[in-house]
Order: sequence, then structure tokens, then C-alpha cells
Amino acid sequence: MVWRESRGAYERLRTYLIIAVQAGAAVGLSWFIARDVLHNPQPLFAPAAAIGTIAAALGNRIRRAAELIAGVIVGVLIGQLILQIIGTGPVQTALIVAFAISSAALIHGSGAVMVHAGSTALLLGTLSAEHSHLAVARTVNGLIGGTTAIAVALLIIPANPVRVVNRSAGPTLDVFARSLTAAAQALEQRDVRQAEGASQRLVAAEEERNKTVEMVAAAAEIAVLSPWRWRRLGILRRYQHASQHLQYAYSNSREMSHWVVSTLRQREPVPASLPASIEHLSQAVRLLHRDFLAGREPDLARARAQQAIEEVNQASAEDIGFCGKVLASRLRLAISEVLQASGVLKAEANRQAGLTADAS
Repeated sequence: MVWRESRGAYERLRTYLIIAVQAGAAVGLSWFIARDVLHNPQPLFAPAAAIGTIAAALGNRIRRAAELIAGVIVGVLIGQLILQIIGTGPVQTALIVAFAISSAALIHGSGAVMVHAGSTALLLGTLSAEHSHLAVARTVNGLIGGTTAIAVALLIIPANPVRVVNRSAGPTLDVFARSLTAAAQALEQRDVRQAEGASQRLVAAEEERNKTVEMVAAAAEIAVLSPWRWRRLGILRRYQHASQHLQYAYSNSREMSHWVVSTLRQREPVPASLPASIEHLSQAVRLLHRDFLAGREPDLARARAQQAIEEVNQASAEDIGFCGKVLASRLRLAISEVLQASGVLKAEANRQAGLTADAS
């Protein structure tokens, strides 16, 4: 258990170390520009904006920088307008913040836009008239911080998108594949407890699986926007396509694992080809990830998936119970999604898996 937790901490550090490095570089550079080059008052907001843009997420950097700047601008405009009419004071500050956040919501601003609009309006409301120019400086520094963060993340120290995917998706798919193998072994050995454990691990991995989808999207964004990473764009687009289908394969496998438990509890017959099919699906998942990162055509993954189809067909032709039939149908759906992830068209993947054309 301790080794597993240590390994997980190490993998998280490897994944997010690049963010820490980028944040440090963006903070230093934005502070230098704001304080030493432009001599802005309140230069601290420039590195703060840089951190907010870098550390909020590995992807969507441009959107987050735009949200930050938009929020600050809305806060300044609304704050200055209301200050000219009602002056400063506690009540006036409350009104300024309320109007700023309402205005951000009115233009369909996100939560981040509302936060920055409200905090900038708060700054204006607490400043005397002769210091209200500091709010304008905050806008400039926000622009400096956001722009610097984007430059660092995409031009100066861009992450390697393939490495980001490997470090994020690799452990998640490994848990997915190992859980499938455990389910196959449990079915073969008729071990209900082991089947329950495999099912629980698949359910517990849902959050990590969702994070992996976000990281794949973030890596694709880097490959699109960073000139130094354009040569990785083909691999990332293929993997992004695959990631969507692997998500569906994961969901169907999670449901399938419940029916593995039910099949064993009901003591239904289990043809030898049924656990073999699940194990070959597990191998297909592993091979697919490996082939994509290597830039190879996933022929081996497709071959394993097709072998899994032959075996589930053999099992379905034998005497299996109700739970076994539902298990087999979920298994077919998962195999179809893995085939689609490998580049097979949906209609063909469903046909091979023994599904209708509009299935999955």
C-alpha cells in the first residue's frame, strides 16, 4: 500500500513538475517586465496573474488569461463609472462589487471572470479618488501576467504533449487493463471476491479517468498552439480521438464488471472463451496506448480486439445464463469502442463486434 501511494505521488510529481517550472519562469519574467521595464505601481499583480494562468490548468491557458483580463476590465469600467456617481465608502464598495459581478454575468462571463471583476471593483471601492489609477495599473499588470504566462507555456518552456499524455494516460490505462485482467481471472477461477475487487477498482478509477481526458485535451492544445510542438500534432489528434472511445470502452467495461460478479453469484455456466475474451480486450487496451505513443499503426491492438470478438462469439454460442448474456453484450460494446479508438469506422467496428449499426 505504501509503495503504491509513493508511486502515485511520484507519477503526479512527474506530471505536474512542468507546471511548477513554467509558473516560476512566468512569475520572474512578468515581475521584471512590470516593475523594472514599465515601472508600474502594484507590480505584484502581474506575477499573480501569471500564476493564475499557468497553475489553474495545463490546458485552456489562453481562455483563462482572457477571462482574467476580461474580469479586470469589467471591474475597472463598472467601478470607475459608479465611483464618479456615488463616491467611495463601505456601502458604495458593496454596490460597486455587486454591479461588477452582475455585469460579468450579464455578458455570460464564467466564474473566473466574475471573481476578477469583483476583486478589481473591490480594489477601486477601497481606494481614494487620487489613487484610483492603481486599478488601471492592475489591468495593465493583468495583461502582462497573462501574456507572459502564455508565452512561457507555449513558446519558452512548452511541455512535451506526448510526454504529458504518457505520464497521465499511462497509469490510468494500466489500472483499466489490470482490472480487466483481474475480472477475467476471477471469472475463470469463479472467485467472487476477486471479481468484486476488480469491479471496485474500475469504479474508483473513474475520477482519474476523467482527469486523463482533460490532460489529453490539454496536450492537444499545446500541440496546436506551440510552434515547437507542431510535429506532435498528428499523434495527439489521433490519441485525442482514441481517448473519447476509450472513455466509452471504460464505461462499458465498468458495467461489464458488475455482470461478472452477478454471473458468479448466480453460479451460471462460464465458457472458457468468455474470460479469455476479457483478457484479450485488456491486452488490446495496453497495445493501443503503446502503439499510439510510438506513432505506429495499432495493428496488434486490432488483432487482439478481433480475437476477443471471436472468443465472445464462441461463448455466446454455448449455454450461458441471463447474466452471462448481458456480460457478453457489454463486452461487445467495449471491444467495438477499442476498435474505433484504433481507427476502425463505427459501422465496421460494430459489425465486427456483432452489434447493430447504431449501437454504442
